[in-house]
Amino acid sequence: MSMEFIVKVEESRPASDGKPSAGPVYRSIYAKDGLMDLPAGLESPWQFFRLTWPDSLLLWFLKMNMLWKTEEREAFFMHFGFGYAFPDSDRIDSALKNPENKMLGRRQVIDSKAGPYVWLTYKEVYDSAMRMGSAMRRRGVNPGDRCGIYGSNCPEWITAMEACDSQAITYVPLYDTLGPDAVEFIINHAEVSIAFVQENKLSSILSCLPKCSSNLKTIVSFGKISDMQKKEADELGVSCFSWEEFPQLGSLDCELPPKQKTDVCTIMYTSGTTGEPKGVILTNGALMAEVLSVDQLLFLTDRVAAEEDSYFSFLPLAHVYDQVIETYCIYKGASIGFWRGDVRYLMEDVQELKPSIFCGVPRVYDRIYTGTLAKVSAGGGLKKKLFDFAYNFKLGYLEKGFPQEKAAPLLDRLVFDKTKQALGGRVRILLSGAAPLPKHVEEFLRVTSCSTLSQGYGLTESCGGCFTSIGNVYPMVGTVGVPMTTIESRLESVPEMGYDALSSVPRGEICLRGSTLFSGYHKREDLTNEVVVDGWFHTGDIGEWQPNGAMKIIDRKKNIFKLSQGEYVAVENLENVYLRCPLITSLLTFSGAQIWVYGNSFESFLVAVVVPDRQALEDWAANHNETDDFKSLCKNLKARKYILDELNSIGKTNNLRGFEMLKAVHLEPRPFDMERDLVTPTFKLKRPQLLKCYKDCIDQLYSDAKGLKA
Repeated sequence: MSMEFIVKVEESRPASDGKPSAGPVYRSIYAKDGLMDLPAGLESPWQFFRLTWPDSLLLWFLKMNMLWKTEEREAFFMHFGFGYAFPDSDRIDSALKNPENKMLGRRQVIDSKAGPYVWLTYKEVYDSAMRMGSAMRRRGVNPGDRCGIYGSNCPEWITAMEACDSQAITYVPLYDTLGPDAVEFIINHAEVSIAFVQENKLSSILSCLPKCSSNLKTIVSFGKISDMQKKEADELGVSCFSWEEFPQLGSLDCELPPKQKTDVCTIMYTSGTTGEPKGVILTNGALMAEVLSVDQLLFLTDRVAAEEDSYFSFLPLAHVYDQVIETYCIYKGASIGFWRGDVRYLMEDVQELKPSIFCGVPRVYDRIYTGTLAKVSAGGGLKKKLFDFAYNFKLGYLEKGFPQEKAAPLLDRLVFDKTKQALGGRVRILLSGAAPLPKHVEEFLRVTSCSTLSQGYGLTESCGGCFTSIGNVYPMVGTVGVPMTTIESRLESVPEMGYDALSSVPRGEICLRGSTLFSGYHKREDLTNEVVVDGWFHTGDIGEWQPNGAMKIIDRKKNIFKLSQGEYVAVENLENVYLRCPLITSLLTFSGAQIWVYGNSFESFLVAVVVPDRQALEDWAANHNETDDFKSLCKNLKARKYILDELNSIGKTNNLRGFEMLKAVHLEPRPFDMERDLVTPTFKLKRPQLLKCYKDCIDQLYSDAKGLKA
């Protein structure tokens, strides 16, 4: 099978001068004639939100009008709402966004009971953002200065973001999942001078003030703020305002500053490595190119978002994944409904909103999968047989290449109309990211949701998605698809791990270049130079090109990985902490690290294989009247629990976070050795070989920890 979904634009490179070999450079077939360029005159995401499109954008369309074939031209102009455009057309009317469209909504909660969604229109949000932006300028915050936004997804978050965009102020999401001191670090490192803060986060940010008030001078609450809190901040030279008070400092008729696509739009801090958080610099141009690439791919392969669409916002706006999708919805004039911020009511909020576009992560989709199967099984044998027949029938047609809406339309109405109600019944686009989606769950959703599903791959450094599968191309199941239309990609060999980018099955580190990449790490040129070499961003992820040109993620180059909930785990760091436990450290001198911590992107917790200190374990056995020999003790459930508890005690003492704790351990009486190829000559762990050796043990640990039968 040929690589039908990508095109080669540059030949491979052999190994030389200490550099590993690299495979050919590829683009998506949807960008075969060149990467997508931003239209001239499009300088800021603020223009996505403005009520009219800039004339320069229309001029770009005119330019493209001369290049396209007739059918391409007609489809494109109908898509963008300009009406029919003939080849000799010398005029295009601009499409105006309806200012009365619903834009941002949330459920009103009265007496602990949630009601229907209440909406702000595009004009209301526009006016609010203009006043907020003007008020920031009155407070001495100027273009290029940094503004923090701290809180969960809500209309105020987006309004603050748009206020920053209006005044060319760089917004910096603040969030505390990076560690207890992360907010304080980010405020100081990014020199944040103003922060918009959710009410329930005010106490947290006020506690930071003694150490960061030299930068932070203004705090604006998403809601109210007490006189006591104002006084506490005022004593440190910081002024506080409620959401109602702050816009009164501004006006609607303020003059907006000029903007450029090279301006820094946002600095997003990421925990993707050990040590302090890194500030990823994303420009206006990168963010806009990502949004337009999403639109381009949907236009070419599915159906773009429109004013009648609605999006359910629950993935953190502090992360680039959700921020790009919400900016895209704003660009298209769609509405955005926010969850209440409580996972217990997540599905209830979805049912109320009935979104047409849903962005999820594997854990959410897995809940839908298991919940739907449980309902099918509870319906009785006859209903289950009908469901299984419909499932296999539709799956067969999807595998034959039929698009979603034509694979089994009658069965969609009779059978799967009920299963799609899990997300409210209106969803037509499902997107998955942040971690790999298990193949069986992806297949299930493609069959039963009556919606296209695209799984993507990306990093903060690539402004979100850099690869995406195509929703109506079934052979892309289990992959992350093809490069976005702003990205070129190649694989670079990793000889020490046995990955060869030039082999018949190309495998290696995924490297990227293009217009949606970051501009470096804020104040950390050293870290930037480590990952950007000769113009290529090295992701640290190992990929494998599939025969059809789709990419499959198979490994991590560095020993850092994501758990299924999206948290990064720096595994070597954890192992070094757990090695402080006296039950295993006595083996260090001659045999290397005798604990191997394991996790992957399909699981939400960590497990480990531990070689315990023999004397320590036998002493414990003597004190607890256990008479087994050492080998038998390693199988003893009480002994396993003892060592697990001791390891986690060490973890707590060293301030490890909840997801960094171990849920289960396997005790191995035989040290990791070179004879089994489990360690290097310098006693470093060889992780792929360890997984191969202990795979059955790992599977059993996860099974037991979940309370399942092996």
